[in-house]
Amino acid sequence: MESAALSHIGLAGLAVMGQNLALNIAEKGFPISVYNRTISKVDETLDRAHREGQLPLSGHYTPKDFVLSIQKPRSIIILVKAGAPVDQTIAALSAYMEPGDTIIDGGNEWYENTERRIVDASASGLLYLGMGVSGGEDGARNGPSLMPGGSHRAYLNVHNILDKVAAQVDDGPCVTYIGEGGSGNFVKMVHNGIEYGDMQLISEAYDVLKNAGGLGNEELAEIFGEWNRGELESFLIEITTDIFKVRDEESGDGHLVDKILDKTGMKGTGKWTVQQAAELSIAAPTIAASLDSRYMSGLKEEREAASEIFEKEGLKEEINNVANVDKKRLIDDVRQALYASKICSYAQGMNLLRAKSMEKGWGLNLGELARIWKGGCIIRAVFLDRIKQAYQRNPGLANLLVDPDFAKEMVQRQAAWRRVVGLAIQKGISVPGMSASLQYFDTYRRGRLPANLVQAQRDYFGAHTYERVDIPGSYHTEWSKLARKARV
Repeated sequence: MESAALSHIGLAGLAVMGQNLALNIAEKGFPISVYNRTISKVDETLDRAHREGQLPLSGHYTPKDFVLSIQKPRSIIILVKAGAPVDQTIAALSAYMEPGDTIIDGGNEWYENTERRIVDASASGLLYLGMGVSGGEDGARNGPSLMPGGSHRAYLNVHNILDKVAAQVDDGPCVTYIGEGGSGNFVKMVHNGIEYGDMQLISEAYDVLKNAGGLGNEELAEIFGEWNRGELESFLIEITTDIFKVRDEESGDGHLVDKILDKTGMKGTGKWTVQQAAELSIAAPTIAASLDSRYMSGLKEEREAASEIFEKEGLKEEINNVANVDKKRLIDDVRQALYASKICSYAQGMNLLRAKSMEKGWGLNLGELARIWKGGCIIRAVFLDRIKQAYQRNPGLANLLVDPDFAKEMVQRQAAWRRVVGLAIQKGISVPGMSASLQYFDTYRRGRLPANLVQAQRDYFGAHTYERVDIPGSYHTEWSKLARKARV
């Protein structure tokens, strides 16, 4: 009887994401205990549980009462700010936890912190999961994509709850056991890196259509709405359609998107992704370009000053000169360029995941990762099902670009892609994401690159040696001596 009165699971950290995930769990029929250091957050969550359907949620005001209200073996989700606050929360709760209990960190944590905490927790007999949660506030409430990694035993203790709480798609819930160690956090980090790329590419499509095509917000809303009914169907295209429709209520004049300061914020997962790509020697130029673009956006005052300086020096603005632009063709070209560029962004992310999996022995299933991203998460898109199928057809696929289906589509779209990038360059519209994606494609598809000259230079000044295409072995040449001889 005592056990029946206890909650099935606990959640500590009741900012909006925490509240929404707790209410989601309760709504799926799992009694849940919640705790937050700030008492008002507990009361707020209790009030929401009452208003949103008398949900089975109990609030607690001390770590001890909270932990002891959960049935054994206990599973407790922590949703607090990454870093020190996670360690502090673990310390407060673990004082009352017992061997066999589980801690689940649902924040955007650096994967090595998770691996350290797994070791620390195991010393006390506790199990640990680092679980990526994607979908924002709405996803947390109505069904996120969940990426739990760490103790498999811990996962088995909660998978029945996670399966019900996650977003549901045609081939199952958007959750799977990712792998050992910090794999869940790493996968979520790369997911966010791909998200950076996606958002940058969409913003470039908007920039080209607006400033090279002269399209207004009503037209853009219609175009993006149409795109969302085709191959580009995705959460980000859907919300972009909505953004173009919203008028500015504050001033009562025009659309809100035009009044937003052009400075993009960030929380660090994009930077981590690019750093990891560099560490693992994985080319991720689309994701890197999106990060650089956020840095550049932060230089608002410098950019405004530079604009004036170059204008005084005679630089004429080609933007908005749309007299000779075929709008219908431009719209279709941009659609194709956006699609092809997005494939490159996903290919880079998947290559990074595979490289890290090989380094750490995680055994990541790339097709399954694409599957759990089909619903709930920010990068959910209809073409993720085709990415899943590509890796199911060939688990050892070297690169998404060379899957037969995607290779065919890249070839079909490359002419339009080049027209868009060329037009943007001609008009001085920066398209770093699309350009980086096109250069990635062009570099990857070439059997021979000018890297032979770079290696010759390295051998010239540093005796780094080189290999030949016609004879095996490693070679060094006295370049300056031979060059002097050649001049004689």
